[in-house]
Amino acid sequence: MNLHPDLLYRLALPEIPQIGCGQAKLLMEYFESAEAVFKAKRSTLEKIEGIGTIRANAIKSYNNFEGFEKEIRFLEQYKIQPLFIKDLAYPQKLLHCFDPPTILYYKGNANLNASKIISIVGTRHPSDYGKQMVNKLIESLCEYQPLIVSGLASGIDAQAHKQSIQRNLPTVGVLAHGLQTIYPSHHQSLAREMIAAGGGLLTEFKSDVLPDRHHFPTRNRIVAGMADAVVIIETAAKGGSMITAQLAFDYHRDVFAYPGRSTDVKSEGCNQLIREQKAQLITNGKELAEIMGWETKAVQQPIQKRIFEILDPKEILIVEVLQQSAAALHVDQLQWNTNLTGSTLAAALLQLELKGILKQLPGKMYVMT
Repeated sequence: MNLHPDLLYRLALPEIPQIGCGQAKLLMEYFESAEAVFKAKRSTLEKIEGIGTIRANAIKSYNNFEGFEKEIRFLEQYKIQPLFIKDLAYPQKLLHCFDPPTILYYKGNANLNASKIISIVGTRHPSDYGKQMVNKLIESLCEYQPLIVSGLASGIDAQAHKQSIQRNLPTVGVLAHGLQTIYPSHHQSLAREMIAAGGGLLTEFKSDVLPDRHHFPTRNRIVAGMADAVVIIETAAKGGSMITAQLAFDYHRDVFAYPGRSTDVKSEGCNQLIREQKAQLITNGKELAEIMGWETKAVQQPIQKRIFEILDPKEILIVEVLQQSAAALHVDQLQWNTNLTGSTLAAALLQLELKGILKQLPGKMYVMT
């Protein structure tokens, strides 16, 4: 297994005191490598907006590299892929979030940048209705071949993983701990089945990090951020699934929820999300696919290719980015993916609207017509 020569510095970057995911993202937009961050002059670091003197001092004084040699041996022994924020295999949708993990650890073979990614979450204590809805959702999504993501928790998460395996869909579990551990422990066999079936396990925590209640909300932002859409199936008004739904909403992801009886505590959260218009009501995967535009995408592609002849290079770049997404994209996501300046992007988007090639949705979201 060939590991990146910059790996030691990549592992160390998120461990620097005062340097969170947002600051690490800023640094990697400025420097070519993690090593360059550590070797930069203090004066250079201080001038970076969002870093300043205190964080520059933290970077220059950091020297705790010894423990990462053990981590590298663990990665090699168990064939775990370290996915750095600048790697192409890193889940690119996370880059649209303001707090993407600096590095992820991945055991598996599923494509984390699949064209269709759906996260499914819900209560740890589902009713028979909740389990049936998971089964029917996965069954009706089969023809679209999405990657199914969840948190490997008991209940709805586990049901989503198991049904994906049964339906030959790749499924990835996002963990709130390191890969030396599987939590809950009775899911060890399920985790092995997921990997064997072409799915995988993903975490931002080093190998020896144990489950902690503070890690689960952190984990949930990955479940929300790496997907095109998040589906909530049975949740109380408070809990991890509601956190995931709110994160997905804040990240401008499509959020869907299965409705339940008004007297059912397990459906209070889903009903609340629908009532507050933070989630769209669905009852099967076909409805989700129609809203996401999956039903018409195959027809749209040849039409879009023909119109390339009337577009300039900047407009083509925007169209290509939108084509690769299964859902509408926020203007900030378009700017990140195209690397166009704000004024250039705005002008190109206006021209594409006038040509009838894309349309603007509420919240500065854009989608192909």
